[in-house]
Amino acid sequence: MASAGATSSEHDLLDLDDELSVEARTTRDAVCAYATTELGPRIADWYERGTLPRDVAKELGALGLFGMQLNGYGCPGLSADAYGVTCRELEAVDSGLRSLVSVQGCLAMFAIHRYGSEDQRRAWLPAMATGEALGCFGLTEPEAGSDPGSMRTFARRDGADWVLSGTKTWINNGAIADVAVIWARADDGILGFLVPTDAPGFTAREITRKLSLRASNTATIVLDDVRVPSPALLPGARGLKCVLSCLNEARFGIVWGVVGAARSCYTSALDYVGSREQFGRPLASYQLSQRKLADMAIAVTHAGMTALRLTALKQAGRLTPVRISLGKLANARSAIEVARIARGMLGANGVTLDYPVMRHMANLEAVLTVEGTEEVHTLTIGHAVTGLSAFR
Repeated sequence: MASAGATSSEHDLLDLDDELSVEARTTRDAVCAYATTELGPRIADWYERGTLPRDVAKELGALGLFGMQLNGYGCPGLSADAYGVTCRELEAVDSGLRSLVSVQGCLAMFAIHRYGSEDQRRAWLPAMATGEALGCFGLTEPEAGSDPGSMRTFARRDGADWVLSGTKTWINNGAIADVAVIWARADDGILGFLVPTDAPGFTAREITRKLSLRASNTATIVLDDVRVPSPALLPGARGLKCVLSCLNEARFGIVWGVVGAARSCYTSALDYVGSREQFGRPLASYQLSQRKLADMAIAVTHAGMTALRLTALKQAGRLTPVRISLGKLANARSAIEVARIARGMLGANGVTLDYPVMRHMANLEAVLTVEGTEEVHTLTIGHAVTGLSAFR
């Protein structure tokens, strides 16, 4: 049986990891060791049962993976490539693990760090960095997925308080979070709020019967006249631009993460055809097998190159939304194609949880959609190259 996602330099055909900083390589080795030995052996069971134990968050927090790219308040302020390889090594095991780190650090914590008050940062970020407290990001609604500007959740003033009403859905960590970053429409535009999940009128119902991202918690949140005091307002969070800045942080993690999922599928197929014999020869010796392996190796390598280039742009302050759209769309497409090829190479064994391939393939179907659908990223790129918007 192939491993759940161990890394190996022999599969890095262009030695791309040579471009990583020393900090990123140290982080890579620590995360890979933990993910392979502690998470890999348990992930198939969690996926099958449709759960991710809450204790995993504390383990990830103890490693310093929550908000690792942020500075202060218990966050280590590591480099962009260190965060990237963390996403890669976690998603090599399962997309749900990368999603947990992404939602916590790049959506909830980033929103508080970037747009919150000093009191809000001190109240939440240290506990979130350790995994003692979990956050979620309440943006998507039943009737407003790719069009957040059409959100119906409303915030109205009532004396010194705000009262929030509406529904959010497909919210990762929603049913296990301690605090929710809720985006709502008000008379003066879209605002962000910090809402404790034990507030009266706040309910979260876990979404079950999922066939993708099963090793994660996803929920529908209902805000039934939830009353919060004025200090719950994120003072710097006004307008869709703030929402999209958070999403772009998470998309950057996906650009790296799917490289890990693709690598896991590729190495699983390589191991399998190298040991499986048909017609008296290893499957790996046949031309069609080698063509497929070569195609997968190229796809994984190109996705890794894209992740590195976007990282360099990010560290130089030149990572624009359209560049993130290009990377997320291209790498997610490449990863799911690698997963599909690998699944076929494993034959019937490829659809079992004894191998990670089908699990990755199902997860990547959701990853294609989250943080911007294929269509949205395609039209973002189309707008950039033509100068003409096709959204309206």
